[in-house]
Amino acid sequence: MSWHLGRLAAFDLETTGVDVENDRIVTGCVILVGGGLDAEARSWLSDPGIDIPAEATDVHHISTDYARKHGRPAVDVIEEITATLAKALMPGVAIVGHNIGSYDLTLLDRECRRYGLPTLTDRHPDGQVRPVLDTRVLDQHVWPYRRRVSETQGARVLRTCAESYGLRWDDLSAHGCDYDALVAARVAYRIGQLAHMPREDWPEPARSAKRARFHQLADLDLEALHHQQIGWAAEQAAGLQAHLRKSDPAVVIDGSWPLRPWRGDTA
Repeated sequence: MSWHLGRLAAFDLETTGVDVENDRIVTGCVILVGGGLDAEARSWLSDPGIDIPAEATDVHHISTDYARKHGRPAVDVIEEITATLAKALMPGVAIVGHNIGSYDLTLLDRECRRYGLPTLTDRHPDGQVRPVLDTRVLDQHVWPYRRRVSETQGARVLRTCAESYGLRWDDLSAHGCDYDALVAARVAYRIGQLAHMPREDWPEPARSAKRARFHQLADLDLEALHHQQIGWAAEQAAGLQAHLRKSDPAVVIDGSWPLRPWRGDTA
């Protein structure tokens, strides 16, 4: 069976910020979809134990007061999210999300370490987090040239990816972890469809894309596709670093995937 037709564990977090080493989980979800089975969803609201900055609340609409009143203890939420993902990773099932390697999986790893919990890596029989489908990495590889939509909407954000593949985007639902996780799963499915479809049958935006290479994903199994993404993520990070160093020679972009290596104590 083609990789996009199997069961996927769609995963997303909303957090107190974008620093994977120090920020905290506010909401999370894991939604099992595809594979010819009914969807199964779990979601969590956490009291992160710190104030939620206004900028983060503006994104996901969860305030400090709301999280303290309605959220569960962070340690319990983190344990349950990690255990749910570990249980989902049975043969033929992949974790899917957008920018999941450099962000969601890494931040979850740091939260586990913060509370002395076994990480997802600890819970995998091989001591690895796999297989993973990162729609940020996949999209940039198969559709390498795409312009920013505007100054505020980049070429690789989830909304742009969704709309590029003909998926509806709902601003009112966006940045809720359940919505974002499902959209990422749908993007992965669309990429898989195009990979296994004759080019002449592609929708016009994909057909006219410069150097589109969807067919490189055809006939790969999940393990092979996971390992391909390790190399693609490193290449993409190196390209971004080279671009940014034109204005700041000290910039370093970590290309580690599917999560950034642990290098020390979290706050």
